[in-house]
Amino acid sequence: MKVLLINGSPRERGNTFLALSEVARTLNEEGIETEIVSIGKQAVQGCIACGMCGRTGKCTFNDALYCKVLRAVKDGIDGLVVGSPVYYGGPNGSLCALLDRVFYSLRADLMFKPGASVVVCRRGGASAAFDRLNKYFTMMNMPLVSSQYWNMVYGQTPGQAAQDEEGMQTMRTLGHNMAWMIKKLNVGEEGHPQQERRVWTNFIR
Repeated sequence: MKVLLINGSPRERGNTFLALSEVARTLNEEGIETEIVSIGKQAVQGCIACGMCGRTGKCTFNDALYCKVLRAVKDGIDGLVVGSPVYYGGPNGSLCALLDRVFYSLRADLMFKPGASVVVCRRGGASAAFDRLNKYFTMMNMPLVSSQYWNMVYGQTPGQAAQDEEGMQTMRTLGHNMAWMIKKLNVGEEGHPQQERRVWTNFIR
């Protein structure tokens, strides 16, 4: 069993990393392998709605960051955690650019696998960013993993997140809950709910 964690902060070892590491450590204690992928400081290509991934099964852009996530997902994951700092009341734009491509191109590989988002902020905007990230999971038939509170941690300067005792406990609870859900769910094809043929209703016909 394995969970992929995506660090959506340009600071590879900042507070978002600390929060995700607490989740990962808890998952490891539960016998679940983890991998943290950081988006880094390079510009991230966004989706251009070319539709190529519908024909090839992967994004038309072969940048290293996307390919790293692609390999991890294709190798087989049982859960996904996405973490982000809060910028102007929302997630990091570079992270969303990556997630737009990942979720659109890897839909079949992600459906029915537990997902969770983690947000880190100085003071405010965490719940709005948390809501924005959760939309990726809820549009992908992915069960949301909850915790004892919204999955948020406070901290501004590097390392401050570790001082948020409630936030760190929330991360550990999230890790335990994700491990429990992964072990209880049958993520094999035989465990999926029956799917109706997708209906697309556009407002302008």
